[in-house]
Amino acid sequence: MIKVAPSILSADFSCLLDEVKRVETGGADLLHIDVMDGHFVPNITLGPPVLSCLKGKTNLPFDVHLMIENPENYIEDFIKAGAEIVTVHVEATMHLHRTINYIKSLGIKPGVALNPSTSLDTIKYILDDVSMILLMSVNPGFGGQKLIPGMIEKISELKGIIQQKNPEILIEVDGGINVDNALDIIKAGADILVAGAAIYKSPNPKEAIKKLKKE
Repeated sequence: MIKVAPSILSADFSCLLDEVKRVETGGADLLHIDVMDGHFVPNITLGPPVLSCLKGKTNLPFDVHLMIENPENYIEDFIKAGAEIVTVHVEATMHLHRTINYIKSLGIKPGVALNPSTSLDTIKYILDDVSMILLMSVNPGFGGQKLIPGMIEKISELKGIIQQKNPEILIEVDGGINVDNALDIIKAGADILVAGAAIYKSPNPKEAIKKLKKE
């Protein structure tokens, strides 16, 4: 069953709780929360205090994507703020295995993210330790970008690796996803679709979520 995780990066932050409720009632499965520090990516978004304001006011699990340098320094704060999945980038942490196991020790599902140009070889030794692999299908930092076509092949390649090594791992894809390319992404092996502009910039977010799932 394909899951849809609306990214609040494209939401209207002046009424953030209302924006969360719109996608929750619209059939979303997760709430994707992009955390950017202005160093690892050229943008700054939000921190634990924003999550804390939403904690307990929605039933959507918080899928926290840390696009920050030295994520291990902030993981516990985000978990206290309500994160149920914490994803860190291969490129952002010196000791990936240690960071993944630190997340697990705090009782949270760990995920690992890869930028478009990062090889899948970087994760082959930690596949027994993660719950999810997040493939960026755009260069991270800003919403509303177009999906990089070559990422479809990368999703398919990752699916093959996972089926051999650890079939329990979910594949999440983030960047440029819409109703026009969702089917190709799903056929390639994605389990979770992260969509920001395609949902929040739609006149009817509920219908947008429904269409993504229908694919």
